[in-house]
Amino acid sequence: MKRFIHLFVVGCLGAMLAGPVWSQNDPGNGNGPGMGRGQGQGQGMGRGRGMGRGLGAGRQASENGPASGHDEQAGGQHGHDDRHDADREVFQFLLQNHEQITRTVKELPNGVETLTESNVPEIADKIKEHVEWMEYRIENTNPIRMRDPLFAEIFRHTDKIKMVHEDTEKGVKVTETSDDPYVAKLIQAHAKTVSGFVEHGFAEAMKNHAVPMDAPAKKLTPTSPVIAGHGSVVQLPNAAMQPRSGTKLLVDVTRGGDPAKLNTAIENVAKYLNIYAGGGAKPADAKIAIVFHGGATLAVLNPEAYAKRFGTSENPNLNLLKQLHEADVEMYVCGQSLTSLGGDPEDVVVFVETAVSALTAVVNLQADGHAYLPLGN
Repeated sequence: MKRFIHLFVVGCLGAMLAGPVWSQNDPGNGNGPGMGRGQGQGQGMGRGRGMGRGLGAGRQASENGPASGHDEQAGGQHGHDDRHDADREVFQFLLQNHEQITRTVKELPNGVETLTESNVPEIADKIKEHVEWMEYRIENTNPIRMRDPLFAEIFRHTDKIKMVHEDTEKGVKVTETSDDPYVAKLIQAHAKTVSGFVEHGFAEAMKNHAVPMDAPAKKLTPTSPVIAGHGSVVQLPNAAMQPRSGTKLLVDVTRGGDPAKLNTAIENVAKYLNIYAGGGAKPADAKIAIVFHGGATLAVLNPEAYAKRFGTSENPNLNLLKQLHEADVEMYVCGQSLTSLGGDPEDVVVFVETAVSALTAVVNLQADGHAYLPLGN
């Protein structure tokens, strides 16, 4: 059976094992006769493709129990769907029996030609079943194994991939090509990865796989989108734990240092602002407050008071503190620490407020919903 599709599919053989990617909930809706894809009754009970686009009644209840249908997910995003359990069992089965699977890969100028087979009829059937369902997922834009860099990159270019697959007596023959040289390299790298699944089984499925080295250069250029010249960050739009708008952060600064140099904790706060403004896929609003006490108390003195106290020509912290103030960072200094060190609230720079104590400032800000982050020595 030959089909042209403009998407990547075959030979994943268990690539998705490293974590759940689908969910299966509704019993009794599989890929059986009368509701599958295409005309007629397909291959018979349980595996047939019948009339229409649905996924019919039961892809074989056998050892897996009642199978369920596949509902396309909103936006075509990877995640849990109704086919998860059945597909996972197929992947596990193929990995468990990888030593009885043979695979050859022929590199073409624009892709690969692969042959994946087994002399064991049950394993050969599972190979075909796997490819059939992977084709369905690709046709419905439901990517898999998106935590693996190579697979994630391939699924970003599926519109540039052409595939022909043909069932053989013992498995599947596939030709995957692309007119884009970079995508052709991705196809070849994927083919090598799948051969690793066949050779090593579960051990290979637990790995992430790198994008080819000749991928288009993606330079991670440091920038300082809010606080110029301080706390530079790189943008990581596809990384986990993206910055969330509405974040409230309390930075409890007790770190001291050389009075002739910028306090490094203040530099850290500049980085936090830049992370929320430019470290993720899109800018995220964040409200940041700083409480100075302990060894950091005197970092907020005005120029004259600071110079008198430390014998310097200026306060090296003031330029950055001013930038933080202009970026709407709230700043407080502990009044108890200040006076115990011989200072006076009048000595504090005008844009830093003197609080009754660090204790009350921290408690009040946390009560207002700020997450607590200490910066000590």
